[in-house]
Amino acid sequence: MIKITEQAQNHFSKLLANQETGTQIRVFVINPGTPTAECGVSYCPPDAIEASDTELKFDPFSVFVDQLSAPFLVDAEIDFITDQLGSQLTLKAPNAKMRKVADDAPLMERVEYVLQSKINPQLASHGGRVTLMEITDDAFAVLQFGGGCNGCSMVDVTLKNGIEKELLQTFPELKGVKDSTEHQRGEHSYY
Repeated sequence: MIKITEQAQNHFSKLLANQETGTQIRVFVINPGTPTAECGVSYCPPDAIEASDTELKFDPFSVFVDQLSAPFLVDAEIDFITDQLGSQLTLKAPNAKMRKVADDAPLMERVEYVLQSKINPQLASHGGRVTLMEITDDAFAVLQFGGGCNGCSMVDVTLKNGIEKELLQTFPELKGVKDSTEHQRGEHSYY
């Protein structure tokens, strides 16, 4: 479920050495499955462990995940990075905002998952987002841009060289991507 690098495991071990005996680590998601999902890591004292928690055993500690957060932490990774600026703990959870869908799920669900987990986080840096409106009978994904993407002068490049390329590579059954947005320049547009 959660991969924890050796560096992060060493970091957790050092932190736990200064805590009450029996204290472990908890990983959780606040507002899982929503655009406002946030992941977190905290200490987990022995009296905070619930019977429904999933326990992931590492040496010499355990990580506990609550039942609601568990499906949204699939493929998550925790690392501890040290560079010239110092060190920091990183938690990457690609499924926090949307639960991972099965490989045999309907095409619409699989495309929506890729948009929410891969494409929209990249567009968010420009205040933008994209929504899947439909998949046509002739296998085109029809998208609508919002936020900073609506009216942006680079939207065609983003659509063809970014989104379409990613979707066609992931879903060979698609023939292409179409934009249904009525683009209007304004204060919201990213330049």
